[in-house]
Order: sequence, then C-alpha cells, then structure tokens
Amino acid sequence: MAQSKIAGIGMYLPKNTLTNNDMTKYMDTSDEWIQERTGIKERRFADRTGETTATMGAEAAKMAIERAGTTTQDIDFIIFATLSPDYYFPGCGVLVQRALNMKDIGALDVRNQCSGFVYALSVADQFIRTGMYKNILVIGSEKHSFGLDMSTSGRNISVIFGDGAGAVVLQPTEKEGQGILSTHLHSDGNHAEILAMYNPGTHANHWAQEKLADFNDAEIADMFMSHAMVEKKQNFPYMNGPAVFKMAAIKFPEVINEALNKNGLKASDIDLLVPHQANLRISQFLENEMGLKDKVYNNIQKYGNTTAASIPIALCEAWQEGKVKEGDLICLAAFGSGFTWASALVRW
Repeated sequence: MAQSKIAGIGMYLPKNTLTNNDMTKYMDTSDEWIQERTGIKERRFADRTGETTATMGAEAAKMAIERAGTTTQDIDFIIFATLSPDYYFPGCGVLVQRALNMKDIGALDVRNQCSGFVYALSVADQFIRTGMYKNILVIGSEKHSFGLDMSTSGRNISVIFGDGAGAVVLQPTEKEGQGILSTHLHSDGNHAEILAMYNPGTHANHWAQEKLADFNDAEIADMFMSHAMVEKKQNFPYMNGPAVFKMAAIKFPEVINEALNKNGLKASDIDLLVPHQANLRISQFLENEMGLKDKVYNNIQKYGNTTAASIPIALCEAWQEGKVKEGDLICLAAFGSGFTWASALVRW
C-alpha cells in the first residue's frame, strides 16, 4: 500500500491581536500572571461576525491546496476538526466544500478537541493507504473567542485560548520511507467532565450531578438552553487546570514513545517535535524529559491555544521558517478533552 504524505500546508490567523495587557481591561489579571502559568504573551481573536471557524478553515485550505500543486476540483474528501463549529449542525466540512466550490465530495467532521487534527490526519492516512482517495483536505480550525467568559470568574480559561486555522493536503507517495509512518490514538472517558463545555447539550440529569444543585426542577427540565443557565454562566467551558496538566505530562511522552517504538526509532532521531500548543510549561517539560533540546516547536506565546488548529498552524509556521526539510523526522503529538491523546510520526 502507498503511504500518505503531506503535499501542501497552509494557515490562517485573524488580524486582531490581544496582548495580556489587553486582557486586563476585561478581568483581574496581569501579563506576569498569564505568562508564568501558560507562557502566552498574546493571542488572535477573529472578527465577531466577519470570520467564522469555517471561513478561516477555507482560507488555510486555499494555501495548502496551492502549495500542494493541485486545485479545489482535485480534492476528493474533506476532514474538518474543530470544537467550535459555525453551527450545532451541520458541520464545518460541508461549509468549506460550499465556500471553495468543490465537487460534491464527502465531508467528515471530527470532534476530538485538542487531539482533533491528529485524529483527522490518521483517518485521512488510512483512506490514502487503501487507495480510496488521492487528495484529502484536512483542516483544523477554531473560533474560541465567541464562547469565552471574558470576566475575572472565567480568566483561568479565557486567557489561554485563541483563534486560527491550519490545513494540509494529503496525497499518496511511492517514495521509500517518506510520509506518515504511523499514527496512534487513545482515549479515557472517565475524565470527560474535567475539561468540557456542558451546555448546550442533551445530557439532562446525567452530567456532573453536583452542578445540578445550582438549578431548580423547572430549570433542569429546560436544560438545553435557558436564561438561568446563562445567568449562572453554565454555558461557558469548564476546566480543572491542574488535573489536565498532570495527565498531559504523563500521556504526551507516553504516546510519543509509542510512535518511536513502533518504528524502531528513539527520541534522538526526532528532528522536530510539534506538540499541540496547550501550555508552554508542558512543552518545556517534554523538551527536558525526552532530551529534545531545541527540537520542540512552540508558538503558543503568540497565538495561545488554538486546540485543533494548533498543530497545523505550528507545523506550517515551522515549515515556512525552514525548520522542516525533506527527510526530517517530524513528530506530532496532542492531548486534550475527553481525555484523548494522539501522535503521528512523519518522514517529511
């Protein structure tokens, strides 16, 4: 079977830049506080109405398609990873198909949050290997800013996230040893509520029972979306930061080593590790833990955590800076809500 290679890569970032000092206008925080905990200095926020998750994904896709030396009419499948879709349904994949005037090809949406892009890449890789498709567009895009609690009560989450999109085009390659060597996907739903956006949802009485104490019976009956939910800020994401950090510090090196072991390689063989941009402190931990000095690419300082978009944005930026060259061994790794975690080993 032919392996798949990343033939083209692109990214899109909104023009609106919010520094940590800008965030102090909305909440009790400081540049020092944010940088100490996350490493973030600034992030991009999309226009409230002029840019959406799908439109940003489409812009990144245009760049990736052009760099792959192909056209929108050659794309035969779309996989779109996001946690912040334009609509509850339909998914963003069909919106990109419409925006780029593509043929009536299939479109698949992946909802694996921070691990979404690696999951999507893995699915695309299997389609290429089996010969089902020849040009697959894989997109990771997020517009977090529309759903953040920009007040002091929400600062632990709101200072972390930013908006943006990245995309790649996967094609088959016959070149020996080139392309995606392997992908590795995992999950543990026992911790699903530690990092989640509960509402709107169809969970009714099933989810996080202790949180239902804030509601009376009438409000619970109207749980999908209600005035009470908004008043009590139950429509914003929830995260137990220390618990997430602790698990990420275990699973990141574990899934990276899994990929290396699968291919008979070791950490010193990696030319560049591109982790999901969750927290600069996690990346620094990985660098020290795995002996990857100056081999871990980070741009969370400029863009914050763009979840499903963070790996393709970082990979694109690294490639543009000449840090990704033909023959290089590139490792992609992610950990996030679910919990889900994943890795991909790529020979460029």
